[in-house]
Amino acid sequence: MAGGLFAISKKWFFTFDGYDEGLDVWGGEQYELSFKVWQCGGRIVDAPCSRIGHIYRKFNPFGAFGAGDYVSRNHKRVAETWMDEYKNFVYKRLPHMKNIQTGDLKKQIDIRNSLKCQSFKWFMENVAPDMINYYPPVIPPPYAYGEIRSVEANFCIDTKFRPSQSNFGLETCQSSNKDIGGEQNFELTWHKDIRPKSRNVCWDVSQSSPNSPVLLFECHGMHGNQEFKYNPKTLQIIHSISKLCLDSNKDRKEIYMNNCDIKMDSQKWQFEFFNLTMIQHDF
Repeated sequence: MAGGLFAISKKWFFTFDGYDEGLDVWGGEQYELSFKVWQCGGRIVDAPCSRIGHIYRKFNPFGAFGAGDYVSRNHKRVAETWMDEYKNFVYKRLPHMKNIQTGDLKKQIDIRNSLKCQSFKWFMENVAPDMINYYPPVIPPPYAYGEIRSVEANFCIDTKFRPSQSNFGLETCQSSNKDIGGEQNFELTWHKDIRPKSRNVCWDVSQSSPNSPVLLFECHGMHGNQEFKYNPKTLQIIHSISKLCLDSNKDRKEIYMNNCDIKMDSQKWQFEFFNLTMIQHDF
């Protein structure tokens, strides 16, 4: 819940003592208020026809430049007060937070106890049972990863650290020549998108006709144009929406989408590593 998008009665807000006064500047208050409302007997209701305007400041008016990592400290205060054993998933994802000092939490814990608020397990089971489908507490491993080598050309796909809205193609495989540069380490992630490892740009196909280009766009994790699957039997990389397969022209070192044809070696790709069990289960 983003605090600027919801209204709350003054009486209800101060029933649980408003925001935690130990939260600095911003960050964490949206989680805190959401957990308080749901776990302490309230609910959040959307008004689909409402209109909200948010005028954002061009500068930081709070003078918090010397406050350190206040966002992580805020998040840890919320996790320690409201998330019970689920806080351990936060620390597993963000291990640096384990050593952050939260300050005194007695007042917040007393408020929770006095209102007889529900556990975070109750919140997960009754309010947000589908959350783990979109935000798993432990990130699942990728379906496949490593270099993606063309069977026909013996070249590898290389995005060359290019920015969003860029095209890319084939280059000499780095595993064959350690002296060359490039970006050839990819992941077919649990989102079912393909992205260079440790970057947030994904392969994106916006057309459904043969010879459609493959571009890089910011990853959105919502499938659609960015959803792919890998068939380890035919060695094809398939765009789920268009049903087209990744194809290549070895002479021009180009890649593009085309009608699938298992007889064409230009459509066959070898992922360096793949998880056959996961692929068979989900695809």
